[in-house]
Amino acid sequence: MDAFFSVIHENWTIVDHPTALAAFALWNLNYIHPFIEGNGRTARAACYYLICMKQGKILGGRKTVPELIRENRAPYIAGLQAADRAYEKGQFDVSELASYLEGLLKIQVEESGKRGPATAS
Repeated sequence: MDAFFSVIHENWTIVDHPTALAAFALWNLNYIHPFIEGNGRTARAACYYLICMKQGKILGGRKTVPELIRENRAPYIAGLQAADRAYEKGQFDVSELASYLEGLLKIQVEESGKRGPATAS
C-alpha cells in the first residue's frame, strides 16, 4: 500500500492525462488485493475519486464511471489483464485501462450536459 500511495503522490503533478493515475489505482488495488472483500469496489471508488480530483470537482452525469464499468465489464477485465501481463514482463502499462476509462468519462460528462425531463417546481 505504501508503494501504491507513493506512485499516486509522486506522479500527481507530472501525469496530465485525466485517467492515467485513475487507471493505475484501478489496476493496482485489484492486483495487490489488500482487502479480504471489496477490492474491486474499493478500486473503482479510488479510481473515480482520482478522476474527480484531477478535474477539481465532483463530476455530473446520470451514471458515474464506476456505474458504467459495472454495465460494461469485459473491457474492464481485459484492461486489468493487459496491465497484469505487462507488469509480469517488468513493464508498467495501464494504457488500455486509461483509454477505457477515458471513454467512460466522456459518456458521463456528455450525460451531465443533457437535461432530463422537465419537472414541476
